[in-house]
Amino acid sequence: MNDRPTISAPITPETQARQLRILSYNVHSCIGTDKKLDPARIADVIAGLEPDIIGLQELDVGRKRSGGIDQAHAIASLLKMDFHFHPALRVEEENYGDAILSAFPTRLIKADALPSYGEPRGALWAEIDIGGRPLQVFNTHLGLFRRERVRQSAIITGPDWIGHPDALGKPRLLMGDFNSIPSSPAYRQLASTMRDIGVETGKVASRTFPSRFPLLRLDHVFVAGGPKIIEAKAVSTPLTRLASDHLPLLVTIEF
Repeated sequence: MNDRPTISAPITPETQARQLRILSYNVHSCIGTDKKLDPARIADVIAGLEPDIIGLQELDVGRKRSGGIDQAHAIASLLKMDFHFHPALRVEEENYGDAILSAFPTRLIKADALPSYGEPRGALWAEIDIGGRPLQVFNTHLGLFRRERVRQSAIITGPDWIGHPDALGKPRLLMGDFNSIPSSPAYRQLASTMRDIGVETGKVASRTFPSRFPLLRLDHVFVAGGPKIIEAKAVSTPLTRLASDHLPLLVTIEF
């Protein structure tokens, strides 16, 4: 009889599934529903949720209205994370836009404007190294007008971004404030290209806006190319209802 133990195949980064916590959060220039300007409070909200990857929208950098603070740098420093910021709006030395933060090694692939009819909008694309496996992460904030959102969502899902040859077929994650409810044309455009929370979990994520009395689901996370959404929820606590006019959307994925 052969008493030698059976040797199973080794678990490698390529075969081992890993859960990641993803956070999409419109921080409203770090001005809360109590009118208080407080980037540290936003950092406290984020730290309490322990996300691995973060997409922030509506950050002020060097703006007089928010004391000239570089909010992206301030929040990333408090969280001890790397970050990449894209100014969708530039007015002399003042910037306003979106950022991707992570404790994992992060490389910025692209940051650019989106065609806008109203307030300028933009998007970021970063490659995040998860234990030797690259995840393509996109963060954006779409416009307030239906026509521009339809155009912006078409651009985001097209060959310059989600459908770019360097991203197509790879694990991808898109998050942000889309200013779009699930029945809207812009949302349907995005959901036709990527898998949304509802499809993955069989449940609709909680509404995120306005934070004190959430009525609308405007913030979304989509995946494609492998990641699976395990859980998604808008986090409503006394602190999150104060810190911004949006609730943070926390999503757990298996990668």
